[in-house]
This record gives sequence, structure tokens and C-alpha cells, in this order.
Amino acid sequence: MDENESKKEMEQRVIDSFRQDETMMAMVFSQWCINNGLDPESVYREAYGTAVNPVLQEAVKLAVPKEEAGEVSSETVIQVLSLFGNDTLGEVVYKKAHMKGRDES
Repeated sequence: MDENESKKEMEQRVIDSFRQDETMMAMVFSQWCINNGLDPESVYREAYGTAVNPVLQEAVKLAVPKEEAGEVSSETVIQVLSLFGNDTLGEVVYKKAHMKGRDES
């Protein structure tokens, strides 16, 4: 394997890892919304003006009913969103949590 192939392989691993992490972020966000009686795509639309996000759509499909889910704190979802630069969405989550008295900070 030459240096060019090795570099491409490493780049692909980084991309794959990012995609997995992005999926995890979307799942945490989706589950928090569902646990709090909110529609994830509506909350996303409020932040970004669009609900067309394939990763989010897949995460919504994989989310479980509130009764089957573990607790996802507002603080956790905001921190996860922040790690991916989704501060605008994090602000909407904070407002929604605060409005409903669910800000466990």
C-alpha cells in the first residue's frame, strides 16, 4: 500500500467516524424531543428553517417511545449539539426546556 492509499484510507475512517458521531447526536436530540413531547423535525425547523435532514429523519425512525427510553437531560443534549457546532439548535432546545420547566441545569 502506498502513501496515497494509506492517506485515503485514513480520511475515509475519519469521515465514517464523523458520520457515526453525527448519527449519535441526531439520535440523542430526537430521543430528547420525543421524551419531552416535541416533534424533532419541528424543533429542527424552528432552529434552521428546514426539516430536510436525512440523518435526523433516520434518527427519528430509530427513536423509541418515551415509555421505553432512558432519560436524556436537556443539559446532555445541549452539550452534544454544541460539540457539533449546532449551537442554534441548542438554543432552541434550551428555550423549549426552560419553557416547559425541564431545564435540569
